[in-house]
Amino acid sequence: MYKDILVSIDLGHADDEVRTLETAVDYARTFGSRLHVMTVVPDYGMSIVGGFFPKGHEQEAIQHTNEALHDFTKKHVPAEIKHRHIVGHGSIYREILRYADKVKADLIVLSAARPSPEDYLIGPNAARVVRHASISVLVVR
Repeated sequence: MYKDILVSIDLGHADDEVRTLETAVDYARTFGSRLHVMTVVPDYGMSIVGGFFPKGHEQEAIQHTNEALHDFTKKHVPAEIKHRHIVGHGSIYREILRYADKVKADLIVLSAARPSPEDYLIGPNAARVVRHASISVLVVR
């Protein structure tokens, strides 16, 4: 049913993301799917903000995040599960949707942060992915 599953991980809250990745692994095992495990390094938005950081800071952040993602999957993705790593850069929900399209994912798995009053039921990025995705989205709480 699901050939390619994109699972989005927030490494800033890695301990909270273990259940999300375990859920995606269960789906991949059940359906014989390949996992596309991704995380997103947010951009700085306005270029004036980027000027406050040393040159190459974003590239260093992307490299560090890539290493952290590999370490995280090494601990939580069994060797028999085919998977790849993706580090996006930019708007979180846009990068998730872009890579879902790029890898031709059949399912997106992501978590929703514990809601604050302004988020209502699911976090803003999760809500945007659910609203704009053209494929099924599984939100893990």
